[in-house]
Amino acid sequence: MLNVVLVEPQIPPNTGNVIRLCANVGAALHLVEPLGFDIDDASLRRAGLDYHEFVDLAVHASLDDCRTALVGAGTWYGFSRHGARRYDEVAYGPDDVLVFGTEATGLAPDVRASFGDRLVTLPMRPGNRSVNLSNSVAVVAFEAWRQRGFAGAAT
Repeated sequence: MLNVVLVEPQIPPNTGNVIRLCANVGAALHLVEPLGFDIDDASLRRAGLDYHEFVDLAVHASLDDCRTALVGAGTWYGFSRHGARRYDEVAYGPDDVLVFGTEATGLAPDVRASFGDRLVTLPMRPGNRSVNLSNSVAVVAFEAWRQRGFAGAAT
C-alpha cells in the first residue's frame, strides 16, 4: 500500500482533503506531530475530515517514529520546491512513502537533505512560491496510482 506522510500539517481542511484522497486511492496516511488541530472524532467531523474511517491513518510523535513504523516499506521520497527531479520522472512502487512538509514552510532543510536525489518537485510557473499541500499530494498520489494501472479502482 502506498504511504503518504504529512509532516506537521497545520490546516485541517488540507488534511481532510488528503484523508479523502488516501481513502479513494488506497493509500495509508501518516501524520507527524505536532498537528495544528485536534485529531479526535468530533474535531475530525467538524473539520470535514469525515473520511478518516475509510483510511489507514496513523499519528506519529516524530518523523523518526514514522520511519521506524514504516521499516520495510518501499522507497522514501520527499516533496519540495527545492527538489531537482520532477514527480513524473519517478517510477513509484506500490509500498513507497511520499513525504510532504507543513503548509507554511515545507520540509525542514535537514529533512530535505536526508532525501538526496529522492527529493522531488512539482513544476510551477516562475515566481510562484508553492502548490497547495492537498493539491500536491493529489497530483503525486494519482501519478503513483496511475503507474500501477489504478489497481483496485472501480471502472
